[in-house]
Amino acid sequence: MLLSINPKHPEPRKIQRVVEVLEKGGLIAYPTDTVYGLGCDPLNKQAIDRLYQLKGMPRTKPLALICKDLSDLATYAIVENPEYRLLKRFLPGPYCFILDATREVPKMLTTKQKTVGIRVPDHPVPRAIVEALGRPLVSTTAGRDDEPLIDPWTIEETFPGLEVVLEADVCGSVPTTVVDLSGGNVRVVRDGAGPVDELV
Repeated sequence: MLLSINPKHPEPRKIQRVVEVLEKGGLIAYPTDTVYGLGCDPLNKQAIDRLYQLKGMPRTKPLALICKDLSDLATYAIVENPEYRLLKRFLPGPYCFILDATREVPKMLTTKQKTVGIRVPDHPVPRAIVEALGRPLVSTTAGRDDEPLIDPWTIEETFPGLEVVLEADVCGSVPTTVVDLSGGNVRVVRDGAGPVDELV
């Protein structure tokens, strides 16, 4: 189902509809400050299984968590002062930071190295969803073979198993910059929409 939503001031009743879909194990596509994301409830194992199947993605490829702001971080990631200062400078923004995971992160979402990807997008829609849901949103790029899709109609056709595709005018076309901060190091894993010059 394609659902039009205000990109700057998402309508609360539409956000509530999305949350109801997520709580029932549904999968959604939503705009971010970079490209469209596919997401589900991190506490629903079946929904996470469906997301992997829908995208045709190997289980070795980790999913990220979208948080509403930095206050969520300590629950899901082990963050020391130097990392926190860095995150504070760059979030919200077009980055996904890989951090050492806490035990609060569902096992299905951590890597063998016990790390987790954290996103705080600079976009009102995903942050409103996370706030209304009361926990982070599982996130992966909407696309196949690392080719991101930015058009909601194409996403709906490509992934017919989605319960809701949110249509908003504002969305980027370049994926996030992925930065690994685990183990106290700073390593750029993927160069994307976020500048990397000031990171290292």
